[in-house]
Amino acid sequence: MPITMLTPDCLRLAQERVLPLLERHLQEAPAAASRLLSAMSYANLEGGKRLRAALVYTAAQTFDAPLDHADAAAVAVEFVHAYSLIHDDLPAMDNSPLRRGLASCHIAYDEATAILAGDALQALAFEVLANDAQLPVAMRLNLVQRLAKASGVHGMAGGQMIDLLYTGGSEKPSLTQLQQMHHLKTGALLEASILMGCDCAGLTDAFAREAIATYGQALGLAYQIQDDILDVVSMEGNLGKPQGRDAELNKMTYPAVVGLGKACEMREALYQQGMAALKPIALDTTRLQDLLTFVVRREN
Repeated sequence: MPITMLTPDCLRLAQERVLPLLERHLQEAPAAASRLLSAMSYANLEGGKRLRAALVYTAAQTFDAPLDHADAAAVAVEFVHAYSLIHDDLPAMDNSPLRRGLASCHIAYDEATAILAGDALQALAFEVLANDAQLPVAMRLNLVQRLAKASGVHGMAGGQMIDLLYTGGSEKPSLTQLQQMHHLKTGALLEASILMGCDCAGLTDAFAREAIATYGQALGLAYQIQDDILDVVSMEGNLGKPQGRDAELNKMTYPAVVGLGKACEMREALYQQGMAALKPIALDTTRLQDLLTFVVRREN
């Protein structure tokens, strides 16, 4: 992702910190199949906002954890996110030829290699977490459980299945069903990234955790609504993927279900909700506020 005036400092930091860590872990992976490793690297190292890593680092910093205690979690969420993008772009899913302004993994390589690259990245994410010597075993187990839940049937995979059931059909979901779908498909990993940062800081205060969870839920849904809005109003060069793809596939998006104007109103209401959730926390939450602002004001 190009760094612009809109990019908050905490996102720049995450981009600069996590990229060499991603590269190192990929280089250290066994090289039994160089083509597979090449595809995994292609899907991880070529562009990307690194928002999920930034959420891990920023939450950890907010609650006074050293950044190196959050490195493994930041790498793991980026690997899981990359795997999900590879699989989302496949012909059986969204059949998208572009990702991050480049050919999708299955176009740059082939469909079978892309499937295996996604599978391997997901496995590598949990290996990185399990092997992190910076954190005690109990904390690593908690991080593994949190990421697994956000990735599987109660998270991304479950949300993607609901999305597929409605895509191309004549039946429209209710607003509640649409929100549930996107809470699982997109919001779960974003929220998990924030909470994993709190876990790395050893945060146990129930009041603070509840406030952060509310913030995370608002950010996750606002992110998806802004994604849907951008698919309608943004230029393809800004998006890094085909513009208007949601409408072409007859996907159930917020503009499609409630209209573009209402979708913008919902995004702004979630922005205010997320900001309000941070106010009672008696620490500097400026960086978390900056990330929420970035999510709702971004152009790609």
